[in-house]
Amino acid sequence: MVSATLSVIVLAGILSAFLMIGRTSYAAGNYSEMDAQTRRALEAFGADARKAADVRWHDAQTLTLHVSNAGAGTTPVTYGYDGTASSPTYRAFYRLNGDPSATEPKLVLMRNVAGDFAFARFKLEQPGVADNAAANDLETKQVQVTLRTARAGTTTPITTQSAVSARYILRNKRVSN
Repeated sequence: MVSATLSVIVLAGILSAFLMIGRTSYAAGNYSEMDAQTRRALEAFGADARKAADVRWHDAQTLTLHVSNAGAGTTPVTYGYDGTASSPTYRAFYRLNGDPSATEPKLVLMRNVAGDFAFARFKLEQPGVADNAAANDLETKQVQVTLRTARAGTTTPITTQSAVSARYILRNKRVSN
């Protein structure tokens, strides 16, 4: 009877350790996947932002970059967050060729993005000015993305990751202070 009780205690300890290791590895996998997804999304956005000759701000969660082509013109590319619950791209950071009314499908860069997703815009650095936030599209020379992703498993706690991108300089955009 004593040996059976000790065996049950040892097996319970082994089982709980096994479950804890499984949950930890699942959470680590989520963090790794969210990190890779964030990196890819911000790299795609950064590549277009650095080539942009102009920007059109629609709201804090949607903007259109006019990306310089190899030729003489520009192509509009819209980046945004989809907060519409009935949409197939709900809670996603996406890229859309064209302006926001374009009928092409949205390319999802990241899923499970929280609703506090936001773009920020900045003007050129000025001596003696503490806040370089741009007030309009004409002043905008730098763009930044702030986002937070979250994943949950059935038996695991929610894993979240926040990211604030670097300020991407719109290299081809002419501005004046």
